[in-house]
Amino acid sequence: MLGVNRYIKGAIFAILLVAGVATTSAQVFQEGEVLYYRAAYRAKLVPNIEAGEVTVSTRLDTLNGKEMYRVTGNGRTLPFFRWFFDMNDTYDIWVDRQTLRTQRFESDLKEDKYTFRSHYRYDWDSMKVHTWSQRRQNTPRTKTMTLTNESMDAVSLYFNLRSVDLDSFREGEHRQLDMVLEDTIRHLRYRYIGRENLKVPRLGRFDTMKFACTLGSSEEFSFTDGTEFFIWITNDENKIPVMLASPVRVGEIRAYIRRYEGLKYPLSSKIK
Repeated sequence: MLGVNRYIKGAIFAILLVAGVATTSAQVFQEGEVLYYRAAYRAKLVPNIEAGEVTVSTRLDTLNGKEMYRVTGNGRTLPFFRWFFDMNDTYDIWVDRQTLRTQRFESDLKEDKYTFRSHYRYDWDSMKVHTWSQRRQNTPRTKTMTLTNESMDAVSLYFNLRSVDLDSFREGEHRQLDMVLEDTIRHLRYRYIGRENLKVPRLGRFDTMKFACTLGSSEEFSFTDGTEFFIWITNDENKIPVMLASPVRVGEIRAYIRRYEGLKYPLSSKIK
């Protein structure tokens, strides 16, 4: 079990990273959608270890007197593992229902004795984001950064892929997004690999679309120091993520869907 805790966090963060709200005009989700995932670690001599669970839910809420979508992502270690790594991370975003742009982001991370809180306020008129963050009882840090039309927070990334027009993609073509992460902007490059018949544990097979993503580890445009991970999305009108896989130094972390509620369209990608 040595080192499994960092893989738990990696899997949970990865699925939260790719679950949020669309930043393009195509709306493929609705109020009441809830996606449930399991996060696992596996290696050649280690069986598949399900150690974490992730829930992503969408509902209506009010921010500054205006009704918006509120998406909450929560990642927790499963009860059996909490004695040696107790993780309970929550991310919330508020999204304008007309423009589908994020207006506010909040995080509340609790990982054993480590705590981290942050919130971002987006000002799209001036193309700025104002961030506040605090680790434990340290002095809070504030920062203002410049946005682009491709900018989004860590929870908003995936629904950008959910709402992308695949007819505009060529297999292998790269595209890039700017991610507001803590107090910096990092660049994420992704490419469409193609369709794949994918087996999801306990749910069966799905017709999916596969993407490869690389998150740069600095503000530079170099991706040579980043890590590539893969996302599989249902090939239907919902375009929900059914699996994410990321290789690590020894083994692989995975997050896969366990169940779902409130989908807007029939899940026609499921192969019977």
